[in-house]
Amino acid sequence: MTSPDAPQFVLPLVVRIEKDAPPARTDALETAARAVLTLLADERAGTGSDGEDGEWARAVRDWQDSRIRKVVRRARGAEWRKASALPGITVTGERAEVRVFPPVPLDGWPKELVKLQVSGTDLDDPEPPAAADPARPVLWMSPELEMSAGKAMAQAGHGAQLAWWGLDDAARAAWRASGFALSVRTADPARWAELAASGLPVVRDAGFTEIAPGSCTVVAEHPALRYGSVQRG
Repeated sequence: MTSPDAPQFVLPLVVRIEKDAPPARTDALETAARAVLTLLADERAGTGSDGEDGEWARAVRDWQDSRIRKVVRRARGAEWRKASALPGITVTGERAEVRVFPPVPLDGWPKELVKLQVSGTDLDDPEPPAAADPARPVLWMSPELEMSAGKAMAQAGHGAQLAWWGLDDAARAAWRASGFALSVRTADPARWAELAASGLPVVRDAGFTEIAPGSCTVVAEHPALRYGSVQRG
């Protein structure tokens, strides 16, 4: 276990929000979750078959050995272009664009990102999203909590990461081959109680922002985890 005095790391995500063309909320949440998975599966974030670490592997290990904290900031125009020039991965959804960066120390953000706004990031769905496809993973958001879009994007990323940790290599490979297909939906209140008690991976927030510590924010329902699931965190 990491010492409480060890440096804390955070995973930065930046969502592109242009004034005249903001993404829909659900699209942004799903894209953020896929961005986290894309980074986790990237060869630069792990150890290769030759036993050599990728260039991001040490930072990812340091981050995962502590809290898997994520911070979502927003950018547009020149800010987005500067962020896009930094090492990272841009993942696109229907209209959403999210760039994920290798973990950084909590007090060591790149200067191109440190000035980006973190609070007040909110988005709307112009119409209710379609029902989730039960054949693919669903990240169920709590119906009991109000969160900004930025906070909800981070929570969706946590849920995707807990699901990833619970899968074996074959299931991970299949998910990756699908382009990390997934849905993010808000659970019906009655269904939420069932999901939270199901044994599926549950995200419990550390309480740094917006909501109380220990709040259950997301349940990750992956088909491969519906029976005999594994939980971490």
